[in-house]
Amino acid sequence: MSPTASSLSIMPSRSITRLSSRSNYICQACQSSKPKSVARRLYSTSSSGLPPSVSSSAYAHLPTRRLISLSGPDSAHFLQGVITSNISTATPRLTGFYSAFLNAQGRLLNDVFIYPTGKDGTSWLIEVDAKEAEKLSKHIKRYKLRAKFVVKLLDEGEMNVWSCWRKEEWKKHSMVSESGEPRDGDISCDDTRAPGMGRRLILPAGLKPEEEGLEESDELAYRIRRYMKGVPEGQDELIREHALPQESNIDYMGGVDYRKGCYVGQELTIRTHHTGVVRKRILPVMLYGKDEPVPETLEYSAHNLASGIPPETSIGRFEKRGRSAGKWLAGVGNVGLGLCRLEIMTDTLVHGEPSSYKKGDEFKLEWTGDTGADANMVKVKAFVPSWHLTK
Repeated sequence: MSPTASSLSIMPSRSITRLSSRSNYICQACQSSKPKSVARRLYSTSSSGLPPSVSSSAYAHLPTRRLISLSGPDSAHFLQGVITSNISTATPRLTGFYSAFLNAQGRLLNDVFIYPTGKDGTSWLIEVDAKEAEKLSKHIKRYKLRAKFVVKLLDEGEMNVWSCWRKEEWKKHSMVSESGEPRDGDISCDDTRAPGMGRRLILPAGLKPEEEGLEESDELAYRIRRYMKGVPEGQDELIREHALPQESNIDYMGGVDYRKGCYVGQELTIRTHHTGVVRKRILPVMLYGKDEPVPETLEYSAHNLASGIPPETSIGRFEKRGRSAGKWLAGVGNVGLGLCRLEIMTDTLVHGEPSSYKKGDEFKLEWTGDTGADANMVKVKAFVPSWHLTK
């Protein structure tokens, strides 16, 4: 069976249109003042940027994710006080959902998916970065105090996390009943972090998804799709105790409920939402050679320019001086994610303030090899995903 590439629409960095009044990219006054004819001219979408090797309908096992079990009558009450999503009795959860744990200073500890494993709110599975699972398990045990629930870090492979995606929309399929709830025994959820991310499914060891029309793929294909959509995951990309939820797009990815009551880290998160300015966002970036033209669309190539770039390498202006424009986070091939200063790397407006970006501006990553003698440099271009502009 020959797989086909899925179409991903990415806004180039020069696009600033159709931003809602809630957006941190542009103020309502600036939005309303833009002529509609200009807005239409500024629109541009990419052709399919995925290679043929990444199937448009597939499933992949995610060994980089691991599960923690919480069970007991106080488990929901505890979670309500430590995560950014709302699981109060007024908003019961029947399927899994995306959320985050913060520290007291409002910095990100872990991005997670949380799945109810029963309908009474007393048992849950927390999906987290596998490298951070033991640390998060100890964190929960430390702060549960006398709460009545049991914390268990599941053995690797005891239960596995799968991502399933298909070209067409998910409608009726084996994972859910006609009412939209998981079928008995299923542990799954829609991956709502970005359009087209598909669904996540938890299965016991030895089982695979039984979805018709999906072929088996691997985690590399899943990573490429994530990077093309601008979706960060895990603490290699969301730096523990440094990343802010808004800068990490946790809010855009549906992981923050601003109407929720008190939880750990809420004060800074709410203050940033109402009075702060989010000047940095994690964006998809594309690498290209110093003699190559500036790319107009985000397209994946297996040419591994990302190999060897140290995490958090500073992004600088090409042949210009100035403050750091952002940080490299992770990548594969020629695509990846960067924490980008919006007013420098894109011409989007931040709360109506003028952007310093000018057409033709280019940016670079420079680093030395393991020996410290070899200097390396590639150019880097940031793109604003279209789904950011609808938030």
